Amino acid sequence: MADECFRHPRLAALYDALDPDRRDLDAYLRAAEELGARRVLDIGCGTGVFALVLAGRGIDVVGVDPAGASIDVARAKPGAERVRWVPGDVTALPPLQVDLATMTANVAQAVVDPGTWRETLRTAYACLRPGGHLMFETRDPARRAWEEWNRQDSYGVTDIPGAGAVESWAEVTDVSLPLVTFRWTYVFARDGQVLTSDSTLRFREREEVEADLVARGFVVDDVREAPDRPGREFVFLARRPRSDIFSRQ
Repeated sequence: MADECFRHPRLAALYDALDPDRRDLDAYLRAAEELGARRVLDIGCGTGVFALVLAGRGIDVVGVDPAGASIDVARAKPGAERVRWVPGDVTALPPLQVDLATMTANVAQAVVDPGTWRETLRTAYACLRPGGHLMFETRDPARRAWEEWNRQDSYGVTDIPGAGAVESWAEVTDVSLPLVTFRWTYVFARDGQVLTSDSTLRFREREEVEADLVARGFVVDDVREAPDRPGREFVFLARRPRSDIFSRQ
């Protein structure tokens, strides 16, 4: 199930305004260009920012996300009719043959259950054409990013058109590695409503991710740094071979 910040209509409507810096998508856009991708599957598409940028470039995009409220936000945006939106997890996807599948914004870490993670990789593999690529990012556990998730460092007040001023901050509630749980709190000045959203992320080591990919039939072509967060993230680029036993299952 998606976190409250993605599935609650009032919170989903705030997501883009509270996280406006999307330089993290530049690496994915460059990869799509480098690979000549014309068909892309955006897993965990959220409010559709990346999917709509791709569609605006003439790329055929399918966006899938389990948070219906986020999909609703995406569908209300200009150009949304150019994207095929699929509410649900990857098991809701129809048969596809795409050139590139992506999980941006640390979506891969939100898949915490090992079985669900294996199914996500298996489905991504099945949706790729032979020779197609999977690209996603995950935080390097050694950098201990959760130590910066506290009220002092995360607190902010954002004036949002139609919603007014919204206070927000994050606080870690549990560290049981490889799992880290934290809570976002939102306070709406207009009516005083307070909403919270709890999230749990899995911090996987690079070697673990590579082994998971290989186990599902992928070839790991590259492990890059995120240009906007050097030394803090692993960006994986994996490929479905053009001919292998998995393609005949």
